[in-house]
Amino acid sequence: MQKETIRKPTYLDFDGARDVLAEMGVPLNDRQIRRAAEKDAYGNRKLPFFVDPIDGRLKIERSALIRTYYKAQMEAEQHLRL
Repeated sequence: MQKETIRKPTYLDFDGARDVLAEMGVPLNDRQIRRAAEKDAYGNRKLPFFVDPIDGRLKIERSALIRTYYKAQMEAEQHLRL
């Protein structure tokens, strides 16, 4: 029987999220990352940031950030016209 490894979540603040995106080839400045974290008129955010219940700051889970970009890429490829 294989031992399943439970992955520990890694929570990032704005700077950490910006660093991960830069590693992926998506360089953003401070203003751009903060705008992506703001709620729109419907209460939705462009990126899945949440309010940390302990310190009250916005955080994002590293794999959720990467998954969001991967999902957007997959949707774009599915809607490609040839």
